[in-house]
Amino acid sequence: MKKIVFVLSFITCTALTAQSTWKADRAHSKVGFSITHLMISEVEGQFGEFEIAATANDSFSDPAFAVDIKSASIDTDNARRDNDLRSDSYFDAETFPAISFKSTSIEKTGDKTFKLTGDLTMHGVTKPVSLDGKLIGIITDQRSKKLKVGLKLTGVLNRKDYGVGTSSMAPISDDVTLNINLEMAQQ
Repeated sequence: MKKIVFVLSFITCTALTAQSTWKADRAHSKVGFSITHLMISEVEGQFGEFEIAATANDSFSDPAFAVDIKSASIDTDNARRDNDLRSDSYFDAETFPAISFKSTSIEKTGDKTFKLTGDLTMHGVTKPVSLDGKLIGIITDQRSKKLKVGLKLTGVLNRKDYGVGTSSMAPISDDVTLNINLEMAQQ
């Protein structure tokens, strides 16, 4: 009888902690940023091409993230500025086509908040970065019958730490604010 109870307990614990892959729904997600221009106004932009995946359980606790962003997909609603940002003066998208992030840890900071830490690689430089996260909610999608989660990630990084725009004379701030809104679907 003890063996049966142990086996059932093991199966139940395994099922409760089973990990699955979650992927960002690009139609309902945005990888955005803002930077101060002329030291008086904020310019916003986004990256249109990205893949974001996470491994997590059904309650999306303790997720591990992997992110791949195409640097050439930068969009600030200004073609001339976007072409300049793709050039070797900034992102050098031809030489460094990808911006990547791989999480290394997550720390719960509140009921629905957390601190996500990982390695960000941009412009050939890898540095640790921490983002503040908020779990907006989890639902079962009525059409797919699969779980979906909503998240918001924010943080600030120094573009010069990654060699982005270091030789530029443009009057823009060194700090870039990240604003990432995600809707992820369990696969």
